[in-house]
Amino acid sequence: MLILGIESSCDETGVALVEVLGDAPPVLLADELHSQIKMHQPYGGVVPELASRDHIRRVLPLLQATLDKACRPLSSVDVVAFTQGPGLAGALLVGAGAACALGAALDVPVLGVHHLEGHLLSPFLSADPPKFPFIALLVSGGHTQLMQVDSVGSYKILGETIDDAAGEAFDKSAKLLGLDYPGGPMLARLAEQGDPKAYKLPRPLLHSGNLDFSFAGLKTAVLTQVKKIKDANVLAGQSQELTETQIVDVAASTQAAIVECLVKKSLAALVGSGLRRLVVAGGVGANQHLRESLNAECAKRNIRVHYPELRLCTDNGAMIALAAALRIQAGVAKPSKDYSFAVKPRWELAA
Repeated sequence: MLILGIESSCDETGVALVEVLGDAPPVLLADELHSQIKMHQPYGGVVPELASRDHIRRVLPLLQATLDKACRPLSSVDVVAFTQGPGLAGALLVGAGAACALGAALDVPVLGVHHLEGHLLSPFLSADPPKFPFIALLVSGGHTQLMQVDSVGSYKILGETIDDAAGEAFDKSAKLLGLDYPGGPMLARLAEQGDPKAYKLPRPLLHSGNLDFSFAGLKTAVLTQVKKIKDANVLAGQSQELTETQIVDVAASTQAAIVECLVKKSLAALVGSGLRRLVVAGGVGANQHLRESLNAECAKRNIRVHYPELRLCTDNGAMIALAAALRIQAGVAKPSKDYSFAVKPRWELAA
C-alpha cells in the first residue's frame, strides 16, 4: 500500500510517500518540504492569509517532486492522507481540498490525520524507533503535553500547558531580545554561547505536584529582567541596548529554565507511570540542550529516550503519511471515499 501524505497546518507545506507492506513497519520513500519562514519574517509572525495562498502555490509542485524522487507514478497511490487539524483554518483547507480532489481523481480513499498525532508518531521513522507503551513529551508550537501512549490511537493526557507552551516561551522571549522571527531557534543558538546561571529566572509549576506546565510567567520574568539590564546600562553611562554578552546570557538562562521544567516533569511522568521509555516529539524536540539534558538524566535511571530525526521535528508530510499508515495497520482508522471534507482548527488529541 502506498500512502500519500499532505501537511499544510501552518507555515510549512509538506508532501511524502510512505509504503506499507503487510505488518512490516512503514517505509518513507520520499518527501519534500517548503518553509514559509522568509515570507513571514517581515511581519514577525505567521500571516494566515499569506500562508494559505502559499500552500496553494506549493502543494502540487511538491507532490510532483516527491513522486519523481520516489520513482512512482501518481496512479500508484492507494490512500491520500492529509492534516485535518489542529492548525490555521485556511491553511488546513488547502491541504484537505487538494487531498480530497486527488482522491476523487484517482478513485482512492482519503484519511484525515491529527497533526499532533503525526508529531507523536514521527520517531517511528527514526533509526531507533520506540516500542509501546511509552511516555511522550509533545512540544510543538502552541502545544506542550505529557501523555501516556499505550498503542496507536490510545493516548492519555497526563499534563499540559495552562497558558504559553514551551515553543511560545522560546519565541516570545526571543522577541524581547530583539531577535528576528522565528526567534526560538535563534535564541537556542545564542544560548550555546551564554551562561545559563547568569540570571535567576522562575521555573513555573516545577513543584506543583502535577504534570501541568506554565510558561507565561517566565516570559514576563524575561521582560522584567531585560528592563533591569537596560536600566543598569543607562545608570552605568552606557547604551541602553543589551550587549552581546548580556543577550547570550539571557538566552542561556531562559533556555535553562524551559528545559529544566520539561525534563523534571517528564521524569515525574515516567516515575508515576512506571514506564521506562520516553518519546520526545515536536519542533522543540530538536533543541540540543533539551536532548542532552534528557539523555543524561534518563541514562542515570536506565530509561530509553527516542526522538524523531532532526529534519522531521518540524511540520512535514512524512509524519502525516506515517500516522495514516500506522492507524490503518492498527485497524483504528479506515480511509473513506467520501470526498466531502471539514477541517478542525481546534482538536484535542486523546482517546
